[in-house]
Amino acid sequence: MKRLLIIITLAASLTACTKNQKPVDVTRQPQHKDSRYELGKVVEKGLAAHVRIPGQLKPFEEVTIFSKVNGFVKTLHVDRGDVVRQGDILITLEALELESQYQAASSKYIQAQENAAASKERYRRLREAARDSGAVAPIDLDNASSRMRADEATVLAEKSNMESMKNVKEYLTIRAPFSGVIVQRNISVGALVGPANDKPMVVLQYLDKLRLEVYIPEAYVDKVDLNRPVSFEFTAWPGKEHTATISRSANALSSLRSEAVEIDVNNKNKDLKPGMYAEVKIPLLSSAKSLLVPNNAIVRSTEKQFIIKVDEGKAKIITIREGLKTNDSTEVFGKLTGGDEIILHATDEIAEGTAVK
Repeated sequence: MKRLLIIITLAASLTACTKNQKPVDVTRQPQHKDSRYELGKVVEKGLAAHVRIPGQLKPFEEVTIFSKVNGFVKTLHVDRGDVVRQGDILITLEALELESQYQAASSKYIQAQENAAASKERYRRLREAARDSGAVAPIDLDNASSRMRADEATVLAEKSNMESMKNVKEYLTIRAPFSGVIVQRNISVGALVGPANDKPMVVLQYLDKLRLEVYIPEAYVDKVDLNRPVSFEFTAWPGKEHTATISRSANALSSLRSEAVEIDVNNKNKDLKPGMYAEVKIPLLSSAKSLLVPNNAIVRSTEKQFIIKVDEGKAKIITIREGLKTNDSTEVFGKLTGGDEIILHATDEIAEGTAVK
C-alpha cells in the first residue's frame, strides 16, 4: 500500500511539471572567452592644478639656552611669555671659584708686567754703559736682552690667560642672542646649572615671522611649481584662506621619502602659534600628468597594493602607490602607462600569468 502511494505521488508531480513549468537547467551557462574578466584602461591626464598637503607652523628662529659653566642661578630676569630684545640679560649666575681664578690671573699678569718693565730698564742701562769700551761684557748684554724678551713673552701669555678667564667669567651673564619670546623656563633662583644639564634653562623663539613646514611626497617633488603662490588654511581658523610663496626647499628627500619646503608667514600680531596645523594647496606644473585607474581596479592586501595588468593576454601584477582620489578614480604610481589594459574587480586570487583572454 505504501509503495503504491509513492508511485502515485511521483506521477502527479511529473504531470504538474509537464503542464505548468519548463524543466530547470541547473548547469552553468558557458561564458564567452573575452568576457571572463571585466577590463578597463589606465588613463593619463591632468588630475588637478594643485595638491593638498598638511603643514605645521614652526618658529622662524629657536634656541635652547644652556649654561656653559657650572654655577648657581643668582638672578632670573625673565619668565615664560616675556618678550625680550637682543642683548637683554636673561639670567645671572654665580660661581665664586671662577671669580677667584680671574683674580689670580689678573695678579699674575700685573706681576709679569712689572718683571718685564724691570728687565727692560736693566737692559737699557747695560746698553748705555756698553758705550764705554770694556765697561760691560758682551755676554752680560746678551743675557739682559734675552731676559727682557722672555719677560715680554711672559706678559703676553699672562695677558692671554687673564682675558681667557675674563671671557669665562662673562659666561655667568646669559644674554638674549636675538629678540623674541621666552616660551619655556626650567630653572629657579638657586638652582645648580651647567653644561651637563638635560634640560635647557630657557627656550627663546622668534615669533614675528613663522615657518610653515610642508613635506612634499616623493611622487610630487618634480611636479611642484615653486614660482606660483600657494594658499593655506589653518585648522584653528576654518574658512580663512592665506596666500604666500614657497620661500625655500630642502632639495633633498628625508627618511620618509619626502622633501621639506618652507613658507614664510608674517606674524607681527602674534595671532599664529608654533605647532598650529594647516592644509596647504601646493600648485602643480600645468604640464604634469597623472595616471588614473578606476577605484575598483586596485587590489589591497596586507603586504602591498597592486593592479593586474593584461600583458599579451596574461595577467601581470603591478605594484603601485596611491595618490589623489576622486569619486570614481585614483591616481597611481607604478610601472604603468596611459592606455594599459587592466582587470576591474580583481582579487588576489588571480595569479601572475593567468590567461585573461
